Amino acid sequence: MTRNDEDPVGAGALDRVTWALRRAELAVQTLKEQRLRPLGLAASHYTLLISVHSEPGLTGAELARRLNVTPQAVASLVARLESRGQVERREHPRHRHVQELHLTDAGRAMLREADAVIAGIELQITGALGPKGSAQLRDVLDQVADVAREA
Repeated sequence: MTRNDEDPVGAGALDRVTWALRRAELAVQTLKEQRLRPLGLAASHYTLLISVHSEPGLTGAELARRLNVTPQAVASLVARLESRGQVERREHPRHRHVQELHLTDAGRAMLREADAVIAGIELQITGALGPKGSAQLRDVLDQVADVAREA
């Protein structure tokens, strides 16, 4: 790439750590989408299912904050999974206008299948990196997350 004074990015922009992180994220996300598609599931559905599994009783608003998406996006995902019988809304015990999210038996079964797919992707990546490389990557990614949160 030839650089001139009108280039919109600095020299080495495509060599930045943040760009490498984004490329890796997109590659893994694409692989998840491809591998989950035969189950009739998108990666965002898996994320919602595992989030509700790990914290039963989350509200849509809480889930939106945790996933860093809009409440409308969560409402759409919940509606789709609810129509499939995988998620159910229950009235909050003390606040009758608040709806909590819970997995159904069908939701737990789908999560089990989807998680096996995700675990396969994990094994593919960690197998290529080896135990030491996998541990180093986790440590570095944890450091990146810590730095970004402190910024």
